[in-house]
Amino acid sequence: MTTSKATRPVHLHWRFMGIVAVGGVLGAVTRYGLGMVIPAPGAWPLPTLIINLSGALALGALLEGLSRRGPDVGNRRVLRLALGTGFLGAYTTYSTLAVDAVHLLNAGAVPAAAGYLTASLLGGAAATTAGIWLGAWHHRLTERARS
Repeated sequence: MTTSKATRPVHLHWRFMGIVAVGGVLGAVTRYGLGMVIPAPGAWPLPTLIINLSGALALGALLEGLSRRGPDVGNRRVLRLALGTGFLGAYTTYSTLAVDAVHLLNAGAVPAAAGYLTASLLGGAAATTAGIWLGAWHHRLTERARS
């Protein structure tokens, strides 16, 4: 009879939870700081849009770059959890996107709300795609440099 040691899922390891938590604190503080310095013209939620689009770009590049370097183990897993799940998970704020859209709608600014939602959702998809492309491009460059 063979037995195999059962392993706990990553999300149940205290070490990994701590890595995500530290990344999350830093991401939330960064989002808050940027939200304070980026102007919101006419109460239009430009800070949230810029933060979410830059986070989508960074997440696409990070995950593509890590996946091209090998399996999700060791330092790659730590980077994914710290930067992807933790930092960028707290940095981006799609809940604030929803609240900002509701505020625009409640103020009667229906075209502004529609524009904001369109820019956020389509822009987020485009930024993620661009990040994936950048991650792949960077990987190709580093592979060529090693050859």
